Amino acid sequence: MSKAGGDEIGGGSSSEGAHQPESPSEKVLSKLSATTLPIGHGWTKVSCPCCVSERVEPLVLVKLGEKVRPETKRWLIRLIGAPQKDGGAALLAHPGEDTSGNIIVVSAPRCTLLRATEELGLCKFYRNEDMAAFSYNDRDNFKDSDNMEVFLTLAERQYIVKYELDGMRAQRDLRIPGLSDSYTLHHRDNVWQKLGSAGVIVDMFPLHIPAKLKDLSKAWYSGNQLAQPLDSVNGYFGSSVAFYFSFLDFYTWSLLPPAILGLSITYFSGEVQKDMESVSGSGVTRVEDESAVVSGHMIQAVFSMLWSTVFMELWKRRSASLSYRWGTLYLAERFAEPRPGFHGEVGVNPVTGRVEPLFPEWQRDLRMALVSVPVVGLFLGLVVLGMLCFYWGEAQVQQLHKDWDSLLSQTLLYLPSMLHIVYTNMLATAYRTVAQSLTEYENHREESAFENHLTAKVLVFTFFNYFAVLFHIAFFKQDVPLLRKRLASLLIVTQLVNQFTEVVIPYLVDRFISAPYRTESEDDPEEDKFRNQSNLPAFPGLFAEYIELLVQFGYLSLFSCVYPLTALLLLINNVTEIRTDAYKICKLFRKPFSPPVANMGVWQIAFEVLSFASVVTNCWLMLLSPQLQELIQEGRMSSKNILLLAVLVEHALILVKVILALLIPDEPNWIQKKRERIEYTSMQALRQQKQHSEES
Repeated sequence: MSKAGGDEIGGGSSSEGAHQPESPSEKVLSKLSATTLPIGHGWTKVSCPCCVSERVEPLVLVKLGEKVRPETKRWLIRLIGAPQKDGGAALLAHPGEDTSGNIIVVSAPRCTLLRATEELGLCKFYRNEDMAAFSYNDRDNFKDSDNMEVFLTLAERQYIVKYELDGMRAQRDLRIPGLSDSYTLHHRDNVWQKLGSAGVIVDMFPLHIPAKLKDLSKAWYSGNQLAQPLDSVNGYFGSSVAFYFSFLDFYTWSLLPPAILGLSITYFSGEVQKDMESVSGSGVTRVEDESAVVSGHMIQAVFSMLWSTVFMELWKRRSASLSYRWGTLYLAERFAEPRPGFHGEVGVNPVTGRVEPLFPEWQRDLRMALVSVPVVGLFLGLVVLGMLCFYWGEAQVQQLHKDWDSLLSQTLLYLPSMLHIVYTNMLATAYRTVAQSLTEYENHREESAFENHLTAKVLVFTFFNYFAVLFHIAFFKQDVPLLRKRLASLLIVTQLVNQFTEVVIPYLVDRFISAPYRTESEDDPEEDKFRNQSNLPAFPGLFAEYIELLVQFGYLSLFSCVYPLTALLLLINNVTEIRTDAYKICKLFRKPFSPPVANMGVWQIAFEVLSFASVVTNCWLMLLSPQLQELIQEGRMSSKNILLLAVLVEHALILVKVILALLIPDEPNWIQKKRERIEYTSMQALRQQKQHSEES
């Protein structure tokens, strides 16, 4: 890994290092490579001998407000370098060009990184080459624990810096130099949040390493390769990003079987031609081909139900393997520190005994009941309003086509669907902002609870927003041609809109607006190159990407039997999606912080819910097949018997899905043994630590 560093780290107080005169080691700065920081004051000092290093790797840039005074910046640098017992973060800080500038560069010494590795519950290679939950007291027995650039990935080191900064809490009432008394830090206040609200800190982001980013880009999206360098993605961007791209890759290539089946059904049944005739009103489907159409209809429905189950079970196995490889299989699950945005009256936590902000649960429940639920209901009402407008517009263009019967009127048949798709996308964008504000207002203590409530809000709205019209057409209007036309419009228009908004617009903004302000040469000061990275927009996160995949999966598993080409269109879209998403995260945005994760979290549950919902929708759609409808009309089977048959088939398929899920374990056998080995090793290490403490 290419390094960017400062002076040699010697002994001394971490709180005074930023104000000492230039030492001989600091004068060496000008002789180092162009990636070092040519700055006089240098990094804060460390007193721990094992943390002494000749060079320091800049990891995170903290951007200060333009009006922050030098004494405030000096105080903040001392606080970042202060020990944790004194309310600091035990990190290394660099003032940038001087104390009057508006940036602070932050790194982390070895001991801080190792202690955070244990707190996060990361697994690393032990001396016997097995993965084990890292223990700080047993650190010397872990492979490469003396070399942080090998022991921890770049993404892990950068996240640990954020983890420590977010966790700083005032140990006593403290006045911030250069600010009014209204911004005084009180006991157990979150320092980083308070400084943000005071305008001292306006931004914080991990720094790109240009050489590593260039190598990753070549191996990821610049060449002709199909395989993704997932280990390199995990090392540079972190496990949460790597899991998304791994899932996108696995899902994309899993679309091959349904795509081939759908293409075969379409080709041999002539279904598309008949659908076009039905939509245009120019003819009726031929009776002699009806059996082939029904056969393909039913095969596609049953296959979609079984495929979705097998796909999710195989993904869980792959996810477990990746989690072990990336050291997140055994993440710590302990009573976490409050999230930075959490606020309340300071008191003693009855569980941990720590002094921290407390917020009554009943107040949170009241906020959710009186504010969040009604607002979410209002947006769901807007979804219904849009659906009614769609039906009104559909009726108008149908009447227009009936009166005109021209090529123009036939083209206008798709206009209501397109307008409604644009409406739902705009509504979804507005709702995500509102959902974020509502979840902040609910004031959840843990970060996991915040993310779960936010995701739940968005998932409920997404399911209703994207699938309400399709369910209404299928279950109430029972209009298969309209359902097929609507699904085709969604697949084509939504994908075009997504590609335009996610790639084309950010690229144009970057090319013609941001790029001119980021021109730099190799001779430019390193702090200017760091500051240039702040001109990039912040990465919006993977929320929208997961939503897009979830909606795709819903179209495929719930309704693809009426439009067999669904999987093929999704496959074509996702092959390009992998590269465009990779280009976007590498080139168009600032590097995001990425917490270590063991899987996709609540998103995996959402995909599994859709997989089971596919049984109900596909069984119902089979009832609408022309053959069964013909049997009912001819009186050979009553509608009651048809319904009973559909219920029996539904229960049988649910049973098959459950059996498949049980037959395919969530984890490979070797992963189960590795997990048990990690647990055993952790118990042994804890026992030895206890015996050692008793002997001493």
